[in-house]
Amino acid sequence: MKLRRFSKEELARYDGSDNRPAYIAYKAKIYDISKSFLWQKGRHQALHVAGCDLTSDLAQAPHDEDLLEKFPVVGTLADD
Repeated sequence: MKLRRFSKEELARYDGSDNRPAYIAYKAKIYDISKSFLWQKGRHQALHVAGCDLTSDLAQAPHDEDLLEKFPVVGTLADD
């Protein structure tokens, strides 16, 4: 299956608000985190919002990138 390529502007539309899916980017992969109870309405721990590239933010998280493996990859982030 070929993955969809998202610009940062397109990714921003998937912020989990108004019943939209919640997507985040990490190391150029786009993950659908919509079904995570920790990402209610596109917000996580009052620190992060969906629709963004969280690559640099994960270094401060209490978990590592392995956690993302349980979420489907729906695309890749285009180089702008």
